[in-house]
Amino acid sequence: MTERRDLVIVGGGLAAGILALRLGAMADGPRVTILEARDEAFGEKMWSLQETDIAPGDDAWLSPAFAARWSGQSVHFQDLSRDLSTGYISMESRGLRAAVAGLPRVTVRTRAAVREIAPDFVTLEDGERIEASCVIDARGQAADPAMLLAYQKFVGWVVETAEPHGVGNPVIMDATVDQIDGFRFVYLLPFSDTRILIEDTRYANGEALDEAAIEATIRDYAAGRGWTIAEVVHREKGVLPITLAYSGARFWRDKGAVPRLGMSAGLFHSTTGYSLPDAVRAANLIAENWPLDSAALAARLRRHARGRALVQRFYRLLNRMLFHAAKPHERQLVMQKFYRLPQGTIERFYAGRTTPVDMMRILTGKPPIPIRRAVWCLPELSAKVRMR
Repeated sequence: MTERRDLVIVGGGLAAGILALRLGAMADGPRVTILEARDEAFGEKMWSLQETDIAPGDDAWLSPAFAARWSGQSVHFQDLSRDLSTGYISMESRGLRAAVAGLPRVTVRTRAAVREIAPDFVTLEDGERIEASCVIDARGQAADPAMLLAYQKFVGWVVETAEPHGVGNPVIMDATVDQIDGFRFVYLLPFSDTRILIEDTRYANGEALDEAAIEATIRDYAAGRGWTIAEVVHREKGVLPITLAYSGARFWRDKGAVPRLGMSAGLFHSTTGYSLPDAVRAANLIAENWPLDSAALAARLRRHARGRALVQRFYRLLNRMLFHAAKPHERQLVMQKFYRLPQGTIERFYAGRTTPVDMMRILTGKPPIPIRRAVWCLPELSAKVRMR
């Protein structure tokens, strides 16, 4: 059996869903098939972004997938508590699934494991062949020697509390907690007066995730806030890459002729590990240049990804300072200094649009780590900068 589509996306993750939403909003958009090997596309996850991460026009086609939005956010450190007026948005897998399911020209096929992927066709494990004008590989990130990584790892519970929890806006970082396994903070998203996400996050050198131990810290945190957990509604966990060094030539050397999207193209924020804003950028790029065949799209996405990697050289430098110049107990001091900066500088940092003036603001002033250690981290590809 052979089927013909305009676009086939292999991998039903965030980048595939965002692209489907963008193309589905076009009056004459392509017929899209998303192939996901697992039982359900888009997993059971939650993604968030600053309202300033996206352009105003993006809100219209993205908002059907939003789960919640807030008008501000807060951070807490040992010597600093600050409220910011930057809006915050959350998206959940089920909302993304529902929004994509409502698109008339998009088909999502689950339990569709792929045996072979080529620029103009895909062959499934059962032998079915699907031909397409364009094929995209969006199967996520794999270990790559061209990237030197540290990790942001987390375990989160969405809980119902017996009494109102009293949190109004998201708490992006509560770093007043004990510093365990590198830089640790608790992240809070209040969905109602009694429903809240409590997520324990660590910026660590190793990717090992002790789920049971971290769940115990979530219980302790809730108890310390005086919250009684009546029910755990949802659990999630993850390990996100934090890029310390990157070689574009090496990364793209053997990537083949099939266009890559999302994490598989290295399209994520080097410091936060978040990929939603980059997924929006890539989706806009594809939509604005559609129609494209695989060869043309592969060239455009590669240029785009390499351009984004160049923009993020500054973030990788900061990461090396955080993970190699700062000792684990000093990392929260680095983040505390960052959150004293002007709100616009913070917003542009998260959006991946840091300006030269922002860079000067971030690097000047009394450093929370010794200068000699910071200077040691300057060369990106130095043999000295390695995970231990």
